[in-house]
Amino acid sequence: MSRVFFTNELEGVATFWRIHRRDGVTLGFTSHDRDLFFGGVLHRAAPGVLPSAVRRSAGITGDSAEMHGALAHDSIAEDDLASGRFDGARVEVGAVDWESCENAALYSGTIGSVAREDGAFSAELRSAKAALEDDPVPRTSPTCRARFCGPGCGLSAARFIHRAALLWADPETNRASFDGPDAELLAGGTVRWLEGPAGGLMDILAAEEGAVILDGMLPDGLRPGTKVLLREGCDHTLATCAARFGNAVNFRGEPFLPGNDLLTRYPSPA
Repeated sequence: MSRVFFTNELEGVATFWRIHRRDGVTLGFTSHDRDLFFGGVLHRAAPGVLPSAVRRSAGITGDSAEMHGALAHDSIAEDDLASGRFDGARVEVGAVDWESCENAALYSGTIGSVAREDGAFSAELRSAKAALEDDPVPRTSPTCRARFCGPGCGLSAARFIHRAALLWADPETNRASFDGPDAELLAGGTVRWLEGPAGGLMDILAAEEGAVILDGMLPDGLRPGTKVLLREGCDHTLATCAARFGNAVNFRGEPFLPGNDLLTRYPSPA
């Protein structure tokens, strides 16, 4: 922090907050009455969206904070909140001098639960110290614990990303079809919408009859030909790892370890 705020009797200080969504979209807001550009992000004037008091401590327990606001700004739509586009997003909250744009981040964390009521929303923020609550010791599992193309997997994500176009979409069932690879290869993967009303990232839950089922709500108005980036998925089984990817050497699981049911077995008459 290069700037110490509130050392003078009168200072032009405003609150700012940035939201880094998992689909790569970054949104910036400020409590000032005009937009501010700093840190490579344009922070929109949004006095209707305010963070509550931020409590910081020297302990290892997570710091608490909340964010409240009205569903009025174009960047925060009710449909986006309902479809989970803000779930797990990374949040930074801080102070900025609205004359010099000197700024300091006071809080960082992720968005937990989001509640909506009467045209307003409230978001619970989990501080970065919440990561200390995670258990770093891996547990045994019959499937691979490594994230596909992530640490431990060893495969390059670029091999499994394809540019494609939408063939058709059914908003009622969240099903869509693309002119890319076979739908079965996409199960467990992602689709990134590069244009159109569904802009952003969605997870692919499953594949059936040449189409994929998405975890987010598909908006009306999706047109055939909409450009997307498709990323293949993995079911994290040893058979798929060996036969499809030839990557069994990096399998992070114990597929042949007896399960808990072995302890409950008892002899039966022949």
